[in-house]
Amino acid sequence: MPRPRQREFNRLLAQLPARDREAVTCLGERVTLDFRAVLARPDSVIRHVYFPLTCFISVVVPADKGESLEVGLIGNEGMLGGTISLGVNSAPLHALVQGAGTALRITAAHFRRELERRPKLERAVTRYCYVLLRQVSQTAACTRFHTIEERLARWLLMTQDRASGAEYHLTQAFLARMLGVRRVGVTQAASTLQARGLIGYRRGEVVISDRSGLRAASCICYSKDKRLYKRTMGRSF
Repeated sequence: MPRPRQREFNRLLAQLPARDREAVTCLGERVTLDFRAVLARPDSVIRHVYFPLTCFISVVVPADKGESLEVGLIGNEGMLGGTISLGVNSAPLHALVQGAGTALRITAAHFRRELERRPKLERAVTRYCYVLLRQVSQTAACTRFHTIEERLARWLLMTQDRASGAEYHLTQAFLARMLGVRRVGVTQAASTLQARGLIGYRRGEVVISDRSGLRAASCICYSKDKRLYKRTMGRSF
């Protein structure tokens, strides 16, 4: 059975007054982003900002010997390139498409001009920058203090929130890179979650079988992220 078509929608733009939302939307173009497409590199000049509609984007910290760690995830609740609102014109981290789909792309020059003209847009973007900064710092603490099983549960929940689905193609090697752990650790964590009936995992296909149970298995970081977004942005996602 084909999956239902995901509605194209960005929550950050949706909260703006209609006039501001229409002005920003008219400046952009709808683009389709492929899996693993690189949208930003550390210290590179920001040439476009992206508002995910159906795609989602990983924010990654590169490490030595080709290793990396995902520290943030951006879906239709936010945007990539918001540091422009802080007067910073270079990308702070590596960003690549984690889930293929569509986004609204706007040139940095046009977006910067709209920020100057529209205080409510600037306020929303600045607040989201704070949310993303807190997500990054929460992930740093999560990586240090929580088990791989808890972190995997959190990551799957965050992915489902942004992908609006329950089934994904995720190899163990890929999950190990995103979580910054050895592949054997991911294998053991996925096996434990599967034995508890929370997920199904076979040949790279992950199905979330019990979201409530998976949330209980996750560390507290997932709930903290959700509460922070609601408190800061004035709505949940």
